[in-house]
Amino acid sequence: MGLSQHKSDEESISVVQTALRLGVNFIDTAEAYGTESRIGDGLIGTQRDAVVLSSKYSLHHGDGLRPPAQLELSVDASLRRLKTDYIDVYHLHAVKIEDYPFAVDHLVPELIKMRDKGKIRFLGITEAFAADPSHILLETAVEDDCWDVIMVGFNLLNQSARDKVLRRSIEKNLGVLDMFAVRRALAGSQVLLEFLNDMVLRGLIAPDALDQTDPLGFLLHSGVVSSVPDAAYRFVRHEPGIHVVLSGTGSVEHLIANVKSANRGPLPPEVIAHLRQVFAAVDSVSGN
Repeated sequence: MGLSQHKSDEESISVVQTALRLGVNFIDTAEAYGTESRIGDGLIGTQRDAVVLSSKYSLHHGDGLRPPAQLELSVDASLRRLKTDYIDVYHLHAVKIEDYPFAVDHLVPELIKMRDKGKIRFLGITEAFAADPSHILLETAVEDDCWDVIMVGFNLLNQSARDKVLRRSIEKNLGVLDMFAVRRALAGSQVLLEFLNDMVLRGLIAPDALDQTDPLGFLLHSGVVSSVPDAAYRFVRHEPGIHVVLSGTGSVEHLIANVKSANRGPLPPEVIAHLRQVFAAVDSVSGN
């Protein structure tokens, strides 16, 4: 999504090509992001099977659900924009629990047709994490056998997916994409402070669990991490059951920093244990 935010075509293509040079081999987009064409341009000259492409279909248009016949039209439009003849993972995008029966009964059969035609390879579904931080949708979806891949919100502030989603996804051998690894709360110290103070007031974390003036300062002062985002990416990168950590960006510099974090290895076991303990009761915030 970051490629759509005030970036020229040239800047966006540079981000894609830099990612490929750095070893990134999974690129996620969506029709709603408006970035498919830029990604397609950035992939020109790249061996197609060297990259896993992921895109998404929005269920709603205006106030209503889109008819099932729209799905193949959207797949075809995404293929044109991405300049490819197949999409590796095609998701139903930000599905709400009240729309899930429609998705299973009417859209999954259409996805299977697209798979049989070779237009997509695997069926995916993503939750609307900001609106559903306790994973009501995915707790239901993970029990159905039609999905190959799920996209879940999981970060060091809200780790509830570990028990609610990931335990089952591991048992069922589902591919898992993690979103919201870093959002507003983990990108700036003042916003983080506001989030944590609110969680203390709501009884989600103990008042004495963290330094109220510098809540995650223990990470930085120890020299274990270079920044809070560095800690956040490394925390989710090594969570059992998570296979891809998504990082939205339109900046080459930001991309390079995030790749460095992903390559630094896991946080020390005692730090992970402490973060698990502090945020164990949180399941109602996304960090956005």
